[in-house]
Amino acid sequence: MNDSEVAEYLLANPEFFVEHAELLATIRLANPHGKAAVSLQERQMEMLRDKNKHLERRLAELLRYGHENDSIASKFNRWTIRVMAERDPYALPRTIASGLREIFDVPQTALRVWDVAEPYAQADFARHVSEEVRIFAGSLSTPYCGANTGFEAAQWLAQAAGASNAATVTAASAADDHGSASSDTAQTTESIALLALRDPEGAEDAPTFGLLVMGSSDPRRFHEGMATDFLTQIGALASAALSRLLPR
Repeated sequence: MNDSEVAEYLLANPEFFVEHAELLATIRLANPHGKAAVSLQERQMEMLRDKNKHLERRLAELLRYGHENDSIASKFNRWTIRVMAERDPYALPRTIASGLREIFDVPQTALRVWDVAEPYAQADFARHVSEEVRIFAGSLSTPYCGANTGFEAAQWLAQAAGASNAATVTAASAADDHGSASSDTAQTTESIALLALRDPEGAEDAPTFGLLVMGSSDPRRFHEGMATDFLTQIGALASAALSRLLPR
């Protein structure tokens, strides 16, 4: 009788060790941890302990993910309230971008809206956007996350950072004659997230009217394998809010 036949017999006759319980105490198995041989019961206990440790690690991982999702959901709620409370259409793009920086701790944010209504045509957020960027935004069915490979839209981040730093320096200089600008005002953008802005009541392939850009000097902040559920929600809410800037 070979090993397979023995295994098949025991599986087919689970009552074998009930009828021959004395064998359980005498069967000795090699310890996988390199110690002396152990009994069958001890080996089973060792296997159960290993399984429990694996389940405990898995549970801890799931709890960590749950806490992270709760934190993100809370931040999303705060950001949504801030966006909804903004009554000035001119200030709305700035409120969206600054909220992402302050609430979600995103280092760099910027956005552009095109084909806006005439009253907003000269606003900073409505500055010229190349046809290449518009076409790329139109091709995004889901948020893009990954390395910054020289995206033209990434330049908006540097422009937004420059304007923010200039305002900070101006305010500091007004309060203190010795105020000076930091020499490290420009941040590199290693990873980036791009969210197309579309008609919130249209289909997924509805024409885009803007692009929301988030960046970081951390190459892993926005990576190709990350979940995009919350980013999709951010894009949808930003689209709904900014749609008031479009012609009626």
